[in-house]
Amino acid sequence: MEITDSIVNFRRYLKRRNLSAHTVKNYLNSLTHFVVWVKAPIENVSRQDIGAYIDHLMDKALKPETINAHLNRIRQFYGYLIEQEQLAIVNPVKGAPKVRVPKPLPKHLQDRQAQAFLDAHKRPRDQAMFLLMLRCGLRVEEVSNLTFDVIEFRRRRIWVQDGKGGKDRIVYVSDDAMKALIEYLKLRPEVRARKVFLVEKGTYKNKPISVRGIQKRIEYYAKKTNMKISCHHLRHTMATQMLNADADLETIQDLLGHSSIRTTQRYSRISNLKVQRDYHKAMEVVMQRTGLPAHLTLD
Repeated sequence: MEITDSIVNFRRYLKRRNLSAHTVKNYLNSLTHFVVWVKAPIENVSRQDIGAYIDHLMDKALKPETINAHLNRIRQFYGYLIEQEQLAIVNPVKGAPKVRVPKPLPKHLQDRQAQAFLDAHKRPRDQAMFLLMLRCGLRVEEVSNLTFDVIEFRRRRIWVQDGKGGKDRIVYVSDDAMKALIEYLKLRPEVRARKVFLVEKGTYKNKPISVRGIQKRIEYYAKKTNMKISCHHLRHTMATQMLNADADLETIQDLLGHSSIRTTQRYSRISNLKVQRDYHKAMEVVMQRTGLPAHLTLD
């Protein structure tokens, strides 16, 4: 089997599925690394070879989720060979154990921390970018890719196009986020760039700001305010604050663009005001039913 031809055909197959160029690149990188490493012909790779490859990736100190992503891409390549090219081979990755991934609770800012971060003096552009993450739950990629045509100022909402997983969704804009956005637009240079947020200094001045550019700005303010904070912390904070304000999980799921409610349910595991209120409310009912005093005074 000509592995090079199969990889080229697989690349065409991925593009026909309308995957992003970045995703296709990741698939090809994973396949290239695997093909270079494995000693057996691709059609003769065994489950033991896959186990050895996992050990190889772990020796490189890759994160468990990165290793599992590599394995998933290789598994899908074998699935393509079997289903699309009709090769009579066994998928050695199918059913192979994944590397266990720790599932820490989402990190978020306490209300006072979030307010202190917002109160720190910032450029109007930066304040607008950060508020779109904190109030609307936008991912950093979605802020970087934001264009004028998806913002509905009168209805105070944004149509997020081609978000994570290729999904579209509608998010709503709070008063302070809209005010910050308008204040920035008053100062924004009149250039033809479709994207809203631009680089303000240096070689790339007036060019759209990149994801890394936004991350570097939040790193600057994190150091300035002496806080541990990232772009994703702002998104997590939005979800936690909405949960504490008694918003439904389904509402938060829609706003964040989660495919599964299980992802959103992770926020309900965080120690939050809603859990505290629900607990004490339920306990009052329990104690009333059992004839016990609902309130105790501790000496």
